[in-house]
Amino acid sequence: MLVNRRKTTATGVANMFEELDYRHTPIGELSLRRRREPRLDVDVYEIKLGDEFLMTSLFTESEVALARLGLASLEGRAHDVVVGGLGLGYTAREVLSHDSVRSLTVVELLEPVIDWHRQGLLPIGTSLADDPRCRLRHGDFFALSRDANGFDEREPRRRFDAVLVDIDHSPDALLDDRSTGFYRPGGLAALSRQLRPGGIFGLWSNDTPDDDFTGRLAGVFGQAWCEPVTFHNPLQDRPCTQSVYLARTPR
Repeated sequence: MLVNRRKTTATGVANMFEELDYRHTPIGELSLRRRREPRLDVDVYEIKLGDEFLMTSLFTESEVALARLGLASLEGRAHDVVVGGLGLGYTAREVLSHDSVRSLTVVELLEPVIDWHRQGLLPIGTSLADDPRCRLRHGDFFALSRDANGFDEREPRRRFDAVLVDIDHSPDALLDDRSTGFYRPGGLAALSRQLRPGGIFGLWSNDTPDDDFTGRLAGVFGQAWCEPVTFHNPLQDRPCTQSVYLARTPR
């Protein structure tokens, strides 16, 4: 059962911190909060699972790059896309910004995150929920990736042009043990069967590129590469590098 708690904390005249939602979920305590970052004079939205930060609105370059690089690797138009992991929605919003996208299915394990998008609690408002091309599906992405019926229960065995995933911190830093087998050859092979010929698998990672994992992808898909995404961290005043892994099924 999900238990909801809302709390607002103000400091002085300015509202410096606000907990927009807090819920118990099957994998831990989930919270959405907004805080004022005085050094940058911006509001920052953060999602936390227990003590772990899942996503922040302060750094979104690599989440956007996951969609941009994945779609740039496709040919033709009228693409059907799956995004695994909804979060603050920046990857999904970037997918929908491309006219070549016909449909988007976003699979999210944590139902409160879907609620936040439908209620407009996040910086991008209700833009995903309002887009007729987009479907927000409550489900376990990793279980569905292994299921022969695939990601769309309304059309079993439907295949997609791209599957883009941003759930775990990296292939070696997992949120919980549900996804352990996904990054191994058997799990990647099961995912590849959800893609059409020439389809693209994209994976976000908080870490710098790992040649071993790129090689594992190539062994399953045939073609794989990794794109480093470097951006400026204004809080530390230094560059930060994350990764987007890409792999293509044979045409």
